[in-house]
Amino acid sequence: MNRKRVYRTFVHKGAVLRICCEPFEAVTQEIVRQRAILEEYIRRHPHFQHSLEPVAIKADAPEVAQRMARAASRVGVGPMAAVAGAMAQLAVEAAIKAGAGEAIVDNGGDIYLQIVEPVIIGLYPGESEQIGRLAFSLQACDTPLSICSSSGKMGHSLSLGYCDLATVVAKDAALADAAATLAANLVKTVGDAEPALNQIVSIEGVSGVLIVKDGHTGLAGKLPSLVKIR
Repeated sequence: MNRKRVYRTFVHKGAVLRICCEPFEAVTQEIVRQRAILEEYIRRHPHFQHSLEPVAIKADAPEVAQRMARAASRVGVGPMAAVAGAMAQLAVEAAIKAGAGEAIVDNGGDIYLQIVEPVIIGLYPGESEQIGRLAFSLQACDTPLSICSSSGKMGHSLSLGYCDLATVVAKDAALADAAATLAANLVKTVGDAEPALNQIVSIEGVSGVLIVKDGHTGLAGKLPSLVKIR
């Protein structure tokens, strides 16, 4: 097919999403709908939003909250650590349901994608130029897949560590998001990277993890092919 992909930006309630798919309106409507559903659940159960530890979901929990809670419970973090990944996956699922052959949604560095042609996903660990030229090369058969990243030095999300970049690959985007948050939380020094890699890759459902700290890069598990980009 070899067509050029077109990415469009959608901003909603502070979230900035980059979306590549034909049924763009269906995807943005689903994002707005899912955000409203989650906010209504949080209104009834505010502890869900503020807890930094796993939270038991209530009987009235919607699908998005259930996905977040399951991921948080498996990883050992608060459910909001999984919100961006969960929303990205729900958005892609809406695109496919609307007839899209492929869809890519990047929700502030938390990505879920289902593709029919190869794609390159760049990695950005801040000031490290050499590492910054690396990327994941994905084939259609690798997807659907999630690639979620967290950092203690970039972005507005809460991080308890000081990691340049923690990237987790998993089939479940809520899980990848939560695990990336934990990985970034665990790394304050270069010496923390190896124990963090071992801990993250041992989480059921996590395929692989990459951690960058002060120019040092560690890998564990099964990751997509790494390539250099200019």
